[in-house]
Amino acid sequence: MIEFHLDTRSGVAPYLQLIQQVRNALRLGLLQEGDRLPTVKEVSGALAINPNTVLKAYRELEYEGLAAARPGVGTFVTKTLSDESVAAHQELSQDLTGWLSKARAAGLDDESIEALFKQALFQRALRSGLQEEAL
Repeated sequence: MIEFHLDTRSGVAPYLQLIQQVRNALRLGLLQEGDRLPTVKEVSGALAINPNTVLKAYRELEYEGLAAARPGVGTFVTKTLSDESVAAHQELSQDLTGWLSKARAAGLDDESIEALFKQALFQRALRSGLQEEAL
């Protein structure tokens, strides 16, 4: 079962953080079709947030077709976002952990690491877009 956490410094609404955590768990194969999400009461108690915030996140997941509420039973995953690339996640995760260790050793903090990563994604997207235009 997924264990939610909130980053109060992120500026991202709590319900959006919950949605993103479920999506990420689905992409990484940590949640599978049929898995039960924690109850609204469990999440709101553990994170000290309003139950309506959790309900809002769960309703959005239902709207996206990723979860379904079963009255009196709970909310369950109805669709996965993982694919055949899940097998590569372990090796990539190890590579990334090594890279993060190097980044920390070079003195980068979380914000610097995130900025560097986002810049690399942006540059890759630019290159991909230019390659597509050339076709």
